[in-house]
Amino acid sequence: MADSASPAPASDRAREIAVPPALRELSQLPRIDYENAVLADTDLAGDLTAEQWMRAVLDDAPAEYRALLTRGWTSLGLRLAPEPSDQVVLGWTVRHSTPDHVVLAVHSDDGLAAELVIERRQNAVLYASFIHHGSDEARARWAAVEHQHTPAMCQLLDEALGRVAKA
Repeated sequence: MADSASPAPASDRAREIAVPPALRELSQLPRIDYENAVLADTDLAGDLTAEQWMRAVLDDAPAEYRALLTRGWTSLGLRLAPEPSDQVVLGWTVRHSTPDHVVLAVHSDDGLAAELVIERRQNAVLYASFIHHGSDEARARWAAVEHQHTPAMCQLLDEALGRVAKA
């Protein structure tokens, strides 16, 4: 229960929420071993499509942060697409895209598979991830970095909101 003396969450700050069941239905993973979702309330949600939001989150992040992300993903064994294109967002392949949803996918050779999802809502942007371990080795690699995942997603979404607001 929230303490009435606690400040209300800032409307432009991403916060972790439970993954909505309908969002899980967008996943094509054989099994979801890990999931998370972060939500940011914003009147700017309708200004971009879901894919444009994903590009704002990942492609438009500062160069140092993009490099950190790609190093982290490759250290997990994830095979990023080598060339930018209309079907790639920072090395992740666009698996599904509509104005309100985009699903990106990437995988490793030993079964680690991941999906990133953005759902554009009327007054919010939801950013989620789904992970399939696929092997004990992949599970161990993910376990070593899992604690960093949600804070990084919140930061990425918050910073994207700031960039979109300034545009």
